[in-house]
Amino acid sequence: MKLNPQTTAFIFPGQGSQTVGMGKDLAAQYPIAKQTFDEADAILGFAFSELMWNGPDSDLNDTINTQPALYVHSLAAFRVFSHLYPDLKPAALAGHSLGELSALAASGALSFEDGLRLVRKRGELMKRAGDLAPGGMAAILGLDILTLDKVCAEASIADESVQVANDNCPGQVVISGAKAAVERAMAGAKAAGAKRALPLAVSIAAHSPLMASIQSDWNVAVDSASFNILTIPVIGNVHASTLTSPDEARADIKAQMQSRVRWTDSVRFMTGQGITTFVEVGTGSVLGGLVKRIAPEAVNLPLGNPQDFAGLE
Repeated sequence: MKLNPQTTAFIFPGQGSQTVGMGKDLAAQYPIAKQTFDEADAILGFAFSELMWNGPDSDLNDTINTQPALYVHSLAAFRVFSHLYPDLKPAALAGHSLGELSALAASGALSFEDGLRLVRKRGELMKRAGDLAPGGMAAILGLDILTLDKVCAEASIADESVQVANDNCPGQVVISGAKAAVERAMAGAKAAGAKRALPLAVSIAAHSPLMASIQSDWNVAVDSASFNILTIPVIGNVHASTLTSPDEARADIKAQMQSRVRWTDSVRFMTGQGITTFVEVGTGSVLGGLVKRIAPEAVNLPLGNPQDFAGLE
């Protein structure tokens, strides 16, 4: 086994990592993974695994489906790992945006069912927020956070604000907010020396005040879910620090709806705690690419398909 639990963190991807076929090979090889997909189908009330495995892309990329798909694949992979290596617990867990809910379920804070229902609700509410208050998001490359914060402040006016939504890694930041404000901030970022400012193909202004319209409904959903003691510490997105109690976990995923995802700070916090290996549990290797930019000396391993599990030996 390649992993030293004391220096290993498991990280869970967010939107953008989804792909048709996700988890299919895992379910074919490991009964516990197949059982996880079957459970998801039963909880959601339709053949959700078929959508994940066969598409079409357009349906999988709808945030109502994207979010639970990523959650289900991550938890299936985590369950396979826990079945194969029952005595190996990572030192920490973290997830990017939606992935924080996957991390909380892996920590034991949420049951698989409560987590899946919450993730599905999150997708529904965020889609509704996009309909009620359409906004935009843009990736800004090659500009530091302090400068970009200033650019966003200057681009914001009373009814049109823009802010940093995802601090992904040095030189790659996503901004979010009212469409006009995002456009002003893109121009301001270029003027301030950004290498590129690329609009994202979304109408949802995630992690911004445009999510305010659904915040109270989200709070109700979070409060109605049953949260348990975390058996593995989770590094929360909002403060990039350790969540150890159910109340802290609840507060973080509520606040996350309108707050910045502090991924750079989260990875630096974990490396400061002695983490040297990051295992990306679920679909793709997007987070591993970000980790390389934040902590170049760290080891990154994917864990989403049978070949990845074979590679752990």
